[in-house]
Amino acid sequence: MDVALIKVAVADAIAVVTMDNPPVNAQNAQFSAEMAYVFDTLSDRKDVRVAVLTGAGKVFSAGADMKGRAGLKAVGERWQHNRRVRESFHAIRECAKPVIGALNGPALGAGLAVAASCDILFAAEEASLGLPEIDVGLLGGGRHAQRLFGHSTLRRMMLTGYRVPGPELFRLGIVEACVPRPALMERVMNLAREIAAKSPAAVRLAKGALNAIEDMSLRDGYRHEQDLTAQLSEHPDAKEAAAAFLEKRQPVFGD
Repeated sequence: MDVALIKVAVADAIAVVTMDNPPVNAQNAQFSAEMAYVFDTLSDRKDVRVAVLTGAGKVFSAGADMKGRAGLKAVGERWQHNRRVRESFHAIRECAKPVIGALNGPALGAGLAVAASCDILFAAEEASLGLPEIDVGLLGGGRHAQRLFGHSTLRRMMLTGYRVPGPELFRLGIVEACVPRPALMERVMNLAREIAAKSPAAVRLAKGALNAIEDMSLRDGYRHEQDLTAQLSEHPDAKEAAAAFLEKRQPVFGD
């Protein structure tokens, strides 16, 4: 697939994915299809160990393209649209590689859902998360926001359109740091390099485990982790990690 709205640059095992649909990175059918394709592709790329997702300009993503929604009149098209949108979020969450979200500006509605689908979040001081659907005759995004926010804050957001600013996101523990926008990517890339230096096999299993146990009971979730630990212990990376620790050197992992 040729991509125009979702740009990808890979260097040193890190893929920087940039949403680039001016002026506010609104999400239309093409955007959703490209997003799903890009992250499915990253899952298979051996030269990528971690992804960083951000937005071009001053907005992470302002959410759904309202003009595009007006054209969903053909039989079955609104259901197809909803399916494309859902899968674009799931492709981020289900990507085999960790995804770090760099919130360079507001992430609203479907933009919040993109952010909530990432594994780790950092925010610029100008960033915010919000659900403005109540003001435009829509609903949606509440379940994704529920992964990030507590009961009262979520309802305030969904019932009033309140946007939680970057510093408050940090205070609530929703983002790892809130920094001036010019410093955002450097902070994110430092973490990306740290993850990229780990065993690719261990990182893939760790992310898969976290996704799987999210809705499991304590007993089932820990059993699942134990099974994956046993599986990982047989991998060459596990043996290399143990040897490097004992020999007091940096490990050298395969793909």
